[in-house]
Amino acid sequence: MHLRAEDLPAGLGTFRLVTFAQSFHWMDRAKVAHVVHGMLAAGGVCAHVHATTHQGIDSDAGLPHPRPPHSSIADLVRAYLGPERRAGRSRLPQGTPSGEDEIYRAAGFTGPRRIEIPGQVVTRLTDDVVAAVFSQSSSTPHLFGDERAAFETDLRLLVHDTSPDGVFSEQLREIAIDLWA
Repeated sequence: MHLRAEDLPAGLGTFRLVTFAQSFHWMDRAKVAHVVHGMLAAGGVCAHVHATTHQGIDSDAGLPHPRPPHSSIADLVRAYLGPERRAGRSRLPQGTPSGEDEIYRAAGFTGPRRIEIPGQVVTRLTDDVVAAVFSQSSSTPHLFGDERAAFETDLRLLVHDTSPDGVFSEQLREIAIDLWA
């Protein structure tokens, strides 16, 4: 089925596991958490995945290749889209909302039990860096409209200036999974 989280339970039944990964902040969080809590079978859990996979931590220590120029990329996005952070069709002047723990608890969940997976060093190519920029709700291709091709050209030039061979390295952040029962 293809539907919005706010349309749950939609007759789907009960589940042992429900996951949210880089998505919960886009929903009517209190409503969805309450409904999902009711959709869990006895002993079931809701796994909230905290991951930042598009950009590593600020460190060049021990990397075999240069890091992508994230600060300069952010400046380029702002030059094209303006200073206020975009998010799909809307704007997020205050950033994304927080307070997930309180929302889960108010919906009847207990926990969380946290599992952390250490970050690792990854190698990325120019196409990977460009794809990561376009994968963000704040710089998705449609936001650039008629300037999308020009932005991508400027982005590729910027990336090339940092690493002419088009190879980058990054130390990723850890991935944390909060298990709510």
